Amino acid sequence: MTETRWPSSGVLVAETEAGIIGFTSSGPSQETPAIAEIGTLYAMPEAWGTGVGKQLMLSTLATLRQADYAQATLWVLEDNQRARLFYETAGWRADGAAVEDTTGGAYLNKLRYGRSLG
Repeated sequence: MTETRWPSSGVLVAETEAGIIGFTSSGPSQETPAIAEIGTLYAMPEAWGTGVGKQLMLSTLATLRQADYAQATLWVLEDNQRARLFYETAGWRADGAAVEDTTGGAYLNKLRYGRSLG
């Protein structure tokens, strides 16, 4: 019998001599624990275009594969075209799920993206 390993949560950090320039957080999806969810992928604006975001994404996906996840999801703001292009270039696709986030009193539309980790 094969044991399934899923982490409760994890954080990866990108840093330079100047300090932290980006990070990701991931763990099991609240909706479906057998599916991983990237909760955060953030790079400082001064690091945009340097490959830091791509490296964080690749490292996070590798970590999730090692934890035996077969699929992953993430949520992205519908109006954030830069982020959506970044994710789509990395093989993520909108799966049709959408929510309205009212955190902080603002109304923000989010789209769920998913991808296979195989």
